[in-house]
Amino acid sequence: MRATLLLLAVVVLVASGVTAAQASPAVADDGAKVVEETWLDARTVDLKISSPALGTTGMVRLIVPSGWAAQPTRTWPVLFLLHGCCEPVDYKSWDQFTDVKAFTATKDALVVMPTDGPAGMYTKWWNFGLSSTPDWDTFHTAEVRQIVERGYRGGTRRAVAGLSIGGYGALAYAFQHKGMFAAAASYSGVPNTLYPGIPVWIIGILARAGIFNYLNLWGDSFGMQPIWSAHNPYDHVQDLRGTALYISCGNGQTGPLDPPGQSDVLEPSALLSSQSFTDKLRQAGIPATVDYYGPGTHSWPYWQRALHNSWPVLAGALGLPA
Repeated sequence: MRATLLLLAVVVLVASGVTAAQASPAVADDGAKVVEETWLDARTVDLKISSPALGTTGMVRLIVPSGWAAQPTRTWPVLFLLHGCCEPVDYKSWDQFTDVKAFTATKDALVVMPTDGPAGMYTKWWNFGLSSTPDWDTFHTAEVRQIVERGYRGGTRRAVAGLSIGGYGALAYAFQHKGMFAAAASYSGVPNTLYPGIPVWIIGILARAGIFNYLNLWGDSFGMQPIWSAHNPYDHVQDLRGTALYISCGNGQTGPLDPPGQSDVLEPSALLSSQSFTDKLRQAGIPATVDYYGPGTHSWPYWQRALHNSWPVLAGALGLPA
């Protein structure tokens, strides 16, 4: 019976045009490649990528469009979804804690959910200039992107969205790689990393992830402020002009999607950082869709809702129906 069930599972996958027999031969420019490919169902595949940028392997989960197998010559617009710090299930989190698979079942977008480690911070770490790894930026924007495009039929219309420090990452990638992403969305993010108190906020989440020498990231925020500024979306709003932007955040008070009495200290800091950023966008005449929805905590129910609410902005950039 067990052998029969296994055979049936293989038949179903093959009939769907999906096979786990061999990893994609796609290789990024720097030699990054898939060393293990695991199809979980007809739309979901986990990739283990040997990454020179990380100096080790990194995981990525893809959710392919419903018509992906049936249309083998078609390319698809790509939506990157970035997770936050200290997430135990890592790259699986968007799939595990939200309805992203069901939500995108009719959306014709290829969803890319890469690891950022416990607290990779979506950046190349400074490491006092002594080491070039980990370089999470290159892993995401070059290695993963090229493998998805060359091996899984990702197109060149792209959008990026993220929560918490992933919201920072979405905006950082959008300004640091101008034109790569047509839209960027930050949910409870920290788009102004130099806002008063935010460097300490970042030090705290690094410590939570077991990284106690925070200076390895970008150095000290006072003595090495130029490095911090170079990575700070707030200091580069002009480089976001022309990018479709969506910014949302709660205020940390108990909201409609929270258990009674729940509140947190992270969301108020994210709100202050986000408000300073959108204030600067407004002063510069750069449009953005902004949703400061009041009561609500730093938690997944609000980020799922934000994904739904931001879809018209993301879809417009991807050339898809809202």
